[in-house]
Order: sequence, then structure tokens, then C-alpha cells
Amino acid sequence: MAIKIRLARAGSKKRPYYHVVIADVRSPRDGRFIERVGSYNPMLPKDSEDRVKIDVERVKHWLSVGAQATDRVARFLDAEGLLKREKRNNPKKGEPGAKAKTRAEEKAQAAEDAKAAAEEAANAPAEVTEEAKAE
Repeated sequence: MAIKIRLARAGSKKRPYYHVVIADVRSPRDGRFIERVGSYNPMLPKDSEDRVKIDVERVKHWLSVGAQATDRVARFLDAEGLLKREKRNNPKKGEPGAKAKTRAEEKAQAAEDAKAAAEEAANAPAEVTEEAKAE
């Protein structure tokens, strides 16, 4: 049986509140859990001590038994000094996808073609008027 330390949502609509629970990975997010070991209230300011409450002894026990923490809970446990969480780095996060890149290239090409056509149109009448002046 695989066990996770994860968040179970509570609270009303647009007012989230989470319970930090020990649950089987197969059970639903807000469904059955084994034990409640803390709470998280994202509505409180980040410097508030009531924002995250964790029962350190019970979490230590479950980690020793082999429970895995989800990423968000791992952040909380790292702040408490119970679990070491490696920093993640995704340099391609802000990069557009393949379709967006091709669309941008096509748009740039169309703009370049339009600029070249405008320059050509501006130069062509000037030559004609110079020829007309010469006659």
C-alpha cells in the first residue's frame, strides 16, 4: 500500500482551507484518509504562524514508515526542517510551443514582405517622376 502525505481541500467556495492528511494514493483527494496531521490556510498572510500547522512527531513517524509527500507538502516540511526538497528549475517554462513559434515566424515573414513591398512601391513612383522630369 502506497501512502502519501497530501492536502485535502476543505472550506467554502473561493475560501480554500486544506487539511494535511496521510492517505492511500488510490483514495480521492477529499475522500478517505488515514490520519490528519496538520492544516494549511492560504488565505492568511505568508508571515502568519497560523498559515501552516503540522504535527511534527506524526509526520516524522509516517516518513519513517515510507510515506511520500506531495510537492506542496514537501515545501511545508522543508520549511519545518523535516524533509529536504531539491529546488526545481524549468528553463523552458516561458518558452512558446512549436505551433506558436511557427505562427510567429510566419507573422514576421509577412511583416517583412509587406515592408519590402512598401519600399518597392515608394521607390517605383519616385523613379517614374524623375524620368518624367527628364523628358
